[in-house]
Amino acid sequence: MKITDIISATYAILTKWSRSRLLRTIEILRDGYRELSEKCSDLEAENEKLKEELRKQKIKAVNRDANKPSSKQPEWDKKGVGNDGKGRKKGKGRGRKPRKGAGNRPKKLESDRTEKATVDRCSLCGRDLSDQEPLETSNGRIIEDIPDVIERPEVIKVVQEKKYCPDCKEVITAKSELALPNADMGLNSTILICYLWVALCLPFTRIKDYLKTFFGKEVSTSGLSRHVIWVSRIMKDVYDEILGDIKDAVTLHADETGWRVRGKSWWLWVFGTLESAYFTIDKSRGSSVVRRVLGEIFYGLLVVDGWCAYLKIICDQQSCMAHLLRKIRKFRDAFPHLSSIVKFYVKLRRILRDGERLQEDRKKLGEKVFRRRLKRLEKRLEDLLDWPDPDDILQEIIRKVKRQQPRILTFVKHPGAHCHNNYGEFLIRIGVLKRKVSGGSVSAEGATAYAVLLSIYVTCKLRGISFPKYMKESLRHYIRTGKPMLLKTYSTFIADSTEKELAA
Repeated sequence: MKITDIISATYAILTKWSRSRLLRTIEILRDGYRELSEKCSDLEAENEKLKEELRKQKIKAVNRDANKPSSKQPEWDKKGVGNDGKGRKKGKGRGRKPRKGAGNRPKKLESDRTEKATVDRCSLCGRDLSDQEPLETSNGRIIEDIPDVIERPEVIKVVQEKKYCPDCKEVITAKSELALPNADMGLNSTILICYLWVALCLPFTRIKDYLKTFFGKEVSTSGLSRHVIWVSRIMKDVYDEILGDIKDAVTLHADETGWRVRGKSWWLWVFGTLESAYFTIDKSRGSSVVRRVLGEIFYGLLVVDGWCAYLKIICDQQSCMAHLLRKIRKFRDAFPHLSSIVKFYVKLRRILRDGERLQEDRKKLGEKVFRRRLKRLEKRLEDLLDWPDPDDILQEIIRKVKRQQPRILTFVKHPGAHCHNNYGEFLIRIGVLKRKVSGGSVSAEGATAYAVLLSIYVTCKLRGISFPKYMKESLRHYIRTGKPMLLKTYSTFIADSTEKELAA
């Protein structure tokens, strides 16, 4: 049917209606139109409200998840920060060669003893070969093994000699270096327990089972706890020595993570350099902890993740750009239709990479040219944050970057410093593993003991020192003198021992 036929038929019907009927029909249509218009307006308002709520939820989700590392592997990035990892070939890191397989390589070790394996029977047909003469050739293999499982620990009775000192007019009793004073647990057992608790992150229940299974030593979990707390108090001077090294650092990385003490929320903090790591556990995540550790003024560069507690002390600070760039990538993934986010991200990453190159070329350029280019780089950052007509999401990103603006290019002024805090996250990862395994600490004393022994263990690891050997020498020194051997003294002790061995 044509449109003209429809209009003609409609006109013919309407001309037959009375005037009152036409008015009534028009009023019904008008009321229906108004009702539908109001419903349409309500639906549009509700649609806008839902869009705004969805946008806020996306922003909240980005802010909540952006600071979580993308993997357990630290984000070492030799070529610069901000690489999201897309387009990389499997098995290759950022600028690194793929890891070679271990394989079954021959052992290049000197054997302590020789065992002979004889052939008495054919392994194929079962024939007796005991009367056969062995061939001139033979095969050899190197095996590394540990001692057999001990059914019961060695029990040692120490006879302590006594002598009278006429000068002091006191009876002097001999000291044994096999155990701490007034302890029935030997020094080797003490060091093994500390290593299992701190380095391998085992809880006391697992340590108890391990000692009973492999050494036949029965000790309660409360006994283990009291013993490591006692050892940590003995090693307090070493803990204070590490704190002194931290305060004198040129570049210091800091980070914090959640901890549990009796089921309540506490915080594990780390302050670390390339040679020292100081851990502390506190109820607070506030600036009081930073002031207690570093004081009101810190003279080096403090690299942090942007947490406001670090801003309360006076020092040069560098915010972690890996956190900031990761957050922008989260916004980019949540709002893929906004191309302005990608443009902003690329320009900010280019500024950081130019800052890395400028830091490397400082000596070659000279101080005057370096200062001039640094000012130019800071001007580029300021112009980037003055983005013309940004949308709501980009405004949120710019607001976050502006909050960190004074601490974005600080690393350029400090040779060897990084614009990310990956090293701080790397140091605190062992604490995260311990929390996942054991759930935290049962008491405040246990938390303090863990912080002390963890600081000593990680510092020994960073300096290439054997933690068990150092603990044994340090505790022996405590038995002799009443004070543990400090790390600096131990380095001198090792050097002297090496010289004596070479001379002998």
